[in-house]
Amino acid sequence: MYLPTTKKELQKLGWDKADIIILTGDTYIDSPFNGAAVVGKYLMKHGFRVAIIAQPEIDSDKDITRLGEPALFWGVTGGSVDSMVANYTASKKWRKQDDYTPGLENNRRPDRAVIAYSNLIRRYYKGTRPIVLGGIEASLRRIAHYDFWSDKIRKSILFDSKAEYLVYGMAERTVLELARCLRSERDPFGIRGICYISKEKKTGVLELPGFEQVSKDRKAFTTMFRDYYANSDPESAWPLIQQYGDRYLVQNPPAAVPDTSGLDEVYDIEYERGVHPFYAKMGKVKALETIGFSITTHRGCIGECNYCSITVHQGRQVVSRSENSILAEARAIAKMKQFKGHISDAGGPTANMYGLKCGNVKVKGHCKKRRCLFPQICPNLQTAHKEQAQLLQKISRLSGIKKVYLASGIRHDLILHDKKHGPSYLRQVVENHVSGQLKTAPEHTEDKVLKLMGKPGMECLMEFKDLFYQMTKRAGKKQYLTYYIIAAHPGCTEKDMQKMKDSMSRELNINSEQVQIFIPLPSTWSSVMYYTEQDPFTGNEMFVEKKGAARDRQKKIAVSEERGSSRVYSREGRGKSRQGRRR
Repeated sequence: MYLPTTKKELQKLGWDKADIIILTGDTYIDSPFNGAAVVGKYLMKHGFRVAIIAQPEIDSDKDITRLGEPALFWGVTGGSVDSMVANYTASKKWRKQDDYTPGLENNRRPDRAVIAYSNLIRRYYKGTRPIVLGGIEASLRRIAHYDFWSDKIRKSILFDSKAEYLVYGMAERTVLELARCLRSERDPFGIRGICYISKEKKTGVLELPGFEQVSKDRKAFTTMFRDYYANSDPESAWPLIQQYGDRYLVQNPPAAVPDTSGLDEVYDIEYERGVHPFYAKMGKVKALETIGFSITTHRGCIGECNYCSITVHQGRQVVSRSENSILAEARAIAKMKQFKGHISDAGGPTANMYGLKCGNVKVKGHCKKRRCLFPQICPNLQTAHKEQAQLLQKISRLSGIKKVYLASGIRHDLILHDKKHGPSYLRQVVENHVSGQLKTAPEHTEDKVLKLMGKPGMECLMEFKDLFYQMTKRAGKKQYLTYYIIAAHPGCTEKDMQKMKDSMSRELNINSEQVQIFIPLPSTWSSVMYYTEQDPFTGNEMFVEKKGAARDRQKKIAVSEERGSSRVYSREGRGKSRQGRRR
């Protein structure tokens, strides 16, 4: 069933009101890929009455008043994407299309949606129930942060929204614990994974440099982020506080990472895998083309790429679902009338991180002075290519399923690192799980830029590329590698982009057009570099291209004659591929 979104639906369920009403910047897709739907269905599974208002009008009471007030709290999320990223390009131009809006026109998601929705609630419901922020927009903006679109340090979104609580990360269990506390009128301030505002300075905590200090002092900003990032592991994190005038932001340590059975519980819930009828009549939702028949096999990312926010939001520890849970979801998809036999993706942030393990994590937490993949892959890391290969085979053999693809891409360095099972895994992927192109993300070719990104060097990519095309030729297939490239990353000059273009042409035999201009996302190391113009790991001054025309020019250097298209032409494969916006 869908979560109710109208008064009539509440009445059909026999509810006088909802316990929790969720406001979201996406349309309501009842899917395990939609955070509002996941949290709502998870709460409902545990006995709470949950309703949803998707993309409410912010200039009237038309949407916000149609369900009345909740009994416990309002949940507010900007949606699956930070609203500023959803609304603006890296050149700060308005995006005309929104994949999560019916009809595709970008006309329903307000800028800074979390703040806009919180204000909307307070405008029409004075002295209402608590507002609880969640989702990626709130999660990445939970402390003082650099905001690219206003080019300044902004306060924690908890202060700007005037909400009571913020839940960060993948927060189903945190929200459930908070809901139980509020229902029983117990003190919720000890819950892991939440932030709140305090008038008193707490003891036994780690104090970050305050908002006023980090707004003026770039070294203090770097110190703040280093302490914040270092305390993001559930096993070792301290509670954090940050001063804002006469009040304090309090961040409790992260919630414990769920085990396999806990993750299975979330994904074993029955989802409709479609747009709620109330919103479906408003037009086509493009996101369904990607998520409609895809399967999440795991969460978390050990990559820790400096420009990427996935690690900060989902966590450094990879947690994988059980084989039985994944196969049950695949069987359910195969029975759907609209299903044509193709599973669009079976993966996560990176497909071949399924089943990854490190024996130290559960006991000590992640290493604070060492990364799993950079600059070299840690010898303690245990890959699971054999297990994922077997899983893909089992999904493929299910009745009604013709193909299973890996649209979420792979880490080529992990495959090469796994000498025992990596080659056989890649051979299976090449022969059975590539839909025309396989995604890889080298992001650049120049060592000095790659180091700042936290990415491996070109030697690894070249070895993987040769292996991929050897296996592709042996299999008699016409399929290609798709290379993601970032222009204007901190430390990257126009000369570096020209070298990158020459290298891609010479070594990879392609003219690359899948190039994105760098956006400094909140809560990433690269945003620290962009704002401070310093290497946060060495303290050295560094070049950062901040002029819009020059940032655009870096991209133009990299792309081929057909500027603005989203293709990668490979003379080796004579292929072309299309790829939507990476989020």
